[in-house]
Amino acid sequence: MLIQLEKSISEAAKADIIAYIKSIKYKVTEVTTQRAHYLVGIGKGEFDLRPLGQLPGIHDIHRVSDDYKLVSRKWRVRPTILDLGDGVRIGEGTLSLAAGPCSIESEEQMEKIMQHLVNNDVRLMRGGVFKPRSSPYSFRGLGMEGLKLFHQMARERGIKIVTEVMQVSQVEEMHDYVDVFQVGARNTQNFNLLDALGGVDKPVLIKRGISGTIEELLSSAEYVFSGGNEKLILCERGIRTFETASRNTLDLNAIPILKEKTHLPVMVDPSHGIGIRDYVSPMALAGVMAGADGILYEAHEKPEEAASDGQQTLNFAESARLIRNLRKVYALRQELE
Repeated sequence: MLIQLEKSISEAAKADIIAYIKSIKYKVTEVTTQRAHYLVGIGKGEFDLRPLGQLPGIHDIHRVSDDYKLVSRKWRVRPTILDLGDGVRIGEGTLSLAAGPCSIESEEQMEKIMQHLVNNDVRLMRGGVFKPRSSPYSFRGLGMEGLKLFHQMARERGIKIVTEVMQVSQVEEMHDYVDVFQVGARNTQNFNLLDALGGVDKPVLIKRGISGTIEELLSSAEYVFSGGNEKLILCERGIRTFETASRNTLDLNAIPILKEKTHLPVMVDPSHGIGIRDYVSPMALAGVMAGADGILYEAHEKPEEAASDGQQTLNFAESARLIRNLRKVYALRQELE
């Protein structure tokens, strides 16, 4: 059960509602976010919602059977649309594109990539300053100094930043220099990190775990939402299967399933999803046709010289062609809907 309380509810009225929920043997948890105040009721017994729904102070009440109640579409029919400011929005009704390198490497590199994005009217740039690498000897990012420079250059060009946070201690120091915190596949079930991100007023993009199920991705989003942050984006980035012909298996099935199960925006990362440069563009286009609200992919002036993930990174000519085609395919999808 999920109850949305009136903004002006008195403490006495809230106490009466909580007492009623407990009287029917349900456990109740209070959740306060940037937008509203909720009560989440957990229990197994059947009961009539009408007497509870008539109590003073209740704005809305829903019976939600999913374990992930707050991110479920069963109670919030209208999709969540995130406004990052300066005309940048993520959610249904728009196609959000985020491109950039796997790793932020230098000021010169950022200058060239940002100019590429500006030339193609892309307002979101992805790029890691803290990189989780399989080998301890691989390039692991420029850290906070790199992020500060990234932020300064992006602001001058009207670009919003999507970058990965890897641990709880980084959340506070990164906060003022990030537009969207990214939780990578290796951290999708880092519950301490998810709890910490529940306490910030910045959008959080959560990637699906390497071997994670759709239910587990939704549960990870529930952690952040229940911590107080409704500004969430889900990202399908491919899962590990028995297949060896590609880096991962991009699960296009997940997109319409997520769109049905949750009110949150859903993006697709085809670069990690397949891991082979020649196939990134067709998988990105397929993601849009499957219903994605946005595409997150890797681009670099010279992928063969990239510090990381060059094998799945598009060069600027390939990126520009993909951007044009993504917008054409999105327009076609709108015609078909």
